[in-house]
Amino acid sequence: MNIIKSIKSNIGFIIALIFFAIIVINPDAKALLMRGLMKTGLFAPDVSNLQPKPAGTTTEPAGPVAPPVSFTSLDGKTLDLASLKGKVVFINFWATWCPPCVAEMPSVNSLFNKMKNNDNVVFIMVDVENKLKSSEAFMKKNKYDLPVYAPAAYLPEELFTGSLPTTVIINKNGEIIFKHEGMADYNSGETEKLLNDLSK
Repeated sequence: MNIIKSIKSNIGFIIALIFFAIIVINPDAKALLMRGLMKTGLFAPDVSNLQPKPAGTTTEPAGPVAPPVSFTSLDGKTLDLASLKGKVVFINFWATWCPPCVAEMPSVNSLFNKMKNNDNVVFIMVDVENKLKSSEAFMKKNKYDLPVYAPAAYLPEELFTGSLPTTVIINKNGEIIFKHEGMADYNSGETEKLLNDLSK
């Protein structure tokens, strides 16, 4: 009788403990919780101070020049970052086992779909584990349209220091103007505006 009384009096705590255990054990549940938190607006990337300056107003670089790096697709094609000068490049470093990466992926995919008709913007989703078959299967399973690549060689620290996810935006001059470590909601509208403005 005392055991039943004790359970009844602590039912809220027990439910919370079970919920917490599920989130810790199940990466998909953790990603779902993180996705819900992103919708609160707490994880919107701050790109408001990155609006491009009108042409001819300054000769100062907008940021450090991106180092040379190459990526490989599942079909073996190599994409060299230097060859993309003149385009705006959105790079996301991620892994399928990373709950924050999984949580932000719908917002990245939505941004990609809004920008895919802009030939001056390129998206590179870099699977840092170099498991392209798994990452392609993940994209298909979730009906994402994002192009997946793996690092062709060592990733320079200017782009990636090991935190997942990491997102980098490079302008047409090949300069790193935005770097964010951790999950973010890229479907807020501000990032889309930035990419469109940079691509003009």
